[in-house]
Amino acid sequence: MAQKQTAGRDRLGDFAPQFAAFNDDVLFGQVWSREEELSPKLRSMITIAALMSGGNFEQLIHHLQLGKANGITQEEIVEILTHLSFYVGWPKAWSALMQAKEVYEGKEE
Repeated sequence: MAQKQTAGRDRLGDFAPQFAAFNDDVLFGQVWSREEELSPKLRSMITIAALMSGGNFEQLIHHLQLGKANGITQEEIVEILTHLSFYVGWPKAWSALMQAKEVYEGKEE
């Protein structure tokens, strides 16, 4: 079973407690935990694609880290982001690849 998510409460719990609870308990506690329906690796791939598509790069870095932890290899992430570049735009791909490079080279914050 996956580690319990507490980022919502850790970062927003005092400011937006209900949002933090939805993040930790519903999104990560109920949706992400449905591993029989989709593996964590596949969920990470889908989430990374959605975040890149929307230009949500602040969240993307964290999901790249999670994707790596969930077994997405460097070769796979490069292929995924390169493939997406033709559908979501070159600048988004450039930004996503720069973040992926940081994650896979161990230079992320």
